[in-house]
Amino acid sequence: MKETTGNPQSISPNTTVSPRPAAKSGNFVIGGDLPVHRLGFGAMRLTGPGIWGEPADRSEAIAVLREALELGITLIDTADSYGPEVSERLIAEALYPYPKDLVIATKAGFQRPGPDQWVEDGRPEHLRAACEGSLRRLRLERIDLLQLHRIDPKVPVEDQIGALLDLRREGKIRHIGLSEVSVKQIKAVRGMTAIVSVQNRYNLVDRASEDVLDYCTKEGIGFIPWFPLATGELAKEGGPLARAAQRLGAQPAQVAIAWLLKKSPVMIPIPGTSTVQHLRENTAGAVLDLDDSIMKELEQSASADTAHPAGAAN
Repeated sequence: MKETTGNPQSISPNTTVSPRPAAKSGNFVIGGDLPVHRLGFGAMRLTGPGIWGEPADRSEAIAVLREALELGITLIDTADSYGPEVSERLIAEALYPYPKDLVIATKAGFQRPGPDQWVEDGRPEHLRAACEGSLRRLRLERIDLLQLHRIDPKVPVEDQIGALLDLRREGKIRHIGLSEVSVKQIKAVRGMTAIVSVQNRYNLVDRASEDVLDYCTKEGIGFIPWFPLATGELAKEGGPLARAAQRLGAQPAQVAIAWLLKKSPVMIPIPGTSTVQHLRENTAGAVLDLDDSIMKELEQSASADTAHPAGAAN
């Protein structure tokens, strides 16, 4: 890719302004020892419809993963349930042997009975089997970050975290994270072990986890927003996001990414896609610098609609 000339904030749909734009997103050190660029990549959408089965274009999926590294991305987020198993296998096929600066975060805690179906399973035996399966598929000796995909209400939380602690003692995982949790739940789990990341749904039009983000910011815990590019009415012609994008010579999704990155120093967005072109467009958002007036306008424009779409998961 070639660097553009002229205004560094002018971003065309097919061009990024830097050979490694994700490196412009800033840095965060997960768990005190895993430095990553703050714009990562979510590998859920590399699978088939309903997050089920193989991708429609396997060669494009492989190309997306390889291009992510070329763009400066150093954090890839996946899960054993994506496919299931498909996303992790694609990552290994595309990227193994891995560069030293790449952090692969995966998740465990769901059963997948079918497309768009997600069933919590926090039984210790399931979490162990999921972790060991991820190790094999990713061709790793240790998972840098294993996140509990959901706290299963059917299983005592002490048993779920205890299983992850056993795996950490055995050297199979390095750090533990949580997903879709409240501040109260984070505090309870932190009474048992250190938590280095929280992955909750969060975007411009769904800020139900604002208190969780505030807590993570205060405590220095990485906050990984899933479904980060939802924009709703804001991106429509004349809307605040569309106006900001026009002022910056960018696309609404790029402005949404820049908003997330500026929102908090612990924010690690992981927008996902199944095409190289869309990946390049998204990653270019890391070079945008939103001024205070744009941030204020976007802050004040949140939609009241925070409903989750049917079958949504992360």
